[in-house]
Amino acid sequence: MNKLLATLLAGLFATSVFAASHTAAPMAPATAATVNAEAKADKADAKVANAEAKADAKADVKMSKADAKASKKKAKAKARAAKAKTKARAKVAAASPEDKVAADAKADKVEAKADEKVDRASIKANAKADKVKIDANASKMKAKAETTATNAEGKADVKASTAK
Repeated sequence: MNKLLATLLAGLFATSVFAASHTAAPMAPATAATVNAEAKADKADAKVANAEAKADAKADVKMSKADAKASKKKAKAKARAAKAKTKARAKVAAASPEDKVAADAKADKVEAKADEKVDRASIKANAKADKVKIDANASKMKAKAETTATNAEGKADVKASTAK
């Protein structure tokens, strides 16, 4: 036990003496080239960040316009279908009792066809809106990549200027 305690104390003193003898090297003062490189990098970063924000805003506007356009197309399709259904049911009401069954069957077909048209129009409008959203998100990602690349270039330039 005494040997273990002695070894631990010796290790403690050795590490404290070693740490005291090694001090950190003083930082070299920033050169004009380093300061210029940092300023240039900061300016480029700000410019690219601004461009990224603009691209994001444009993409968001495109997506909201696409959603609005899709909603408008779906509403128009639903209105046309409602009009066709109403017209078909009016014909059923006006039909004579002998022709009522045939008119009712025909009205059911018209309603089914109108519902199918609404579904097709909705699918087409949603697909178009989704395509716009994909393109807008691609623009956002491209702007983000440009920002990241510019930041990396700026850091590399600053690092290179400190090596000179």
